[in-house]
Amino acid sequence: MRSTTEMTDLILETAQKLPEVKAVAMSGSRANKSIPKDNFQDFDITYIVDDIDPFIKNRQWLDKLGKRLIMQTPDEMGLRANKAEEKFTFLMLFEDGNRIDLTLCSTSGIHPWLANEPVLKVLSDPYHLLTDVPDVSEKVYQIFPATQTAFAECCNEFWWVSTYVVKGLVRGELLYASDHLYTICQKELLRLLSWEAVLQKGPLNPGKNYKYLFNFLPLKQAPFEKLLNFSSINLCWQSLLATQDFFHSEAQNFAQAAGFDYMNTVAENIMDYTQEHYKAAQS
Repeated sequence: MRSTTEMTDLILETAQKLPEVKAVAMSGSRANKSIPKDNFQDFDITYIVDDIDPFIKNRQWLDKLGKRLIMQTPDEMGLRANKAEEKFTFLMLFEDGNRIDLTLCSTSGIHPWLANEPVLKVLSDPYHLLTDVPDVSEKVYQIFPATQTAFAECCNEFWWVSTYVVKGLVRGELLYASDHLYTICQKELLRLLSWEAVLQKGPLNPGKNYKYLFNFLPLKQAPFEKLLNFSSINLCWQSLLATQDFFHSEAQNFAQAAGFDYMNTVAENIMDYTQEHYKAAQS
């Protein structure tokens, strides 16, 4: 596998051999010094060019970056097609395991692009196009203390969607039930846990999909991971019941610590509702 230095040098050398490239920047986790480094981190790279069309029409220049296992161009795929004509991205996984997400950005589109890149490292800028790049900051990714309103909405969403999971399980619709359980209910549980971490440690960055959350709450990791088996109707029932118990306990503790009101009666009613349908399904 090519090293970080080798890849960075190759990215810059490729740009230097293309006179149309006016600047090169890196964003994402590799531009953020606070993110732990590993071999699966993408190289999120942007080439600033006057006109992106020639690079799209003739793509042989991409071959200089290495032999690819697979490539995706989301800006020209179906409903995701980008009509702005100011950006175009090549997502590339190479045979040695490195991945480059290479975006072409037109000089006319620099300011909108910068507005969506809070963490950025300039690698090359001979034409001084990126002098307005703000200081690197990950504040945009940070979780801040919850408000009473946000907490109430989180709890309402959790308990409301729990009834969808029950409905799916009673009907024997495992895909429907497990999808609602994980993508909504358990995500609300993670949201609640992130607020708990903030209450203890102040504003923090839990990472995309909460991937760093348990660095801040290590004792919560094992209990949460036990919830993630949805491979049968019965196991999905068990996960739902355990998820409700976990959420209810955490919400009560968090509300007390934060001085918030909690919909305790609603929660207990939905837990009773779930138990009633679970017992009926077992008979």
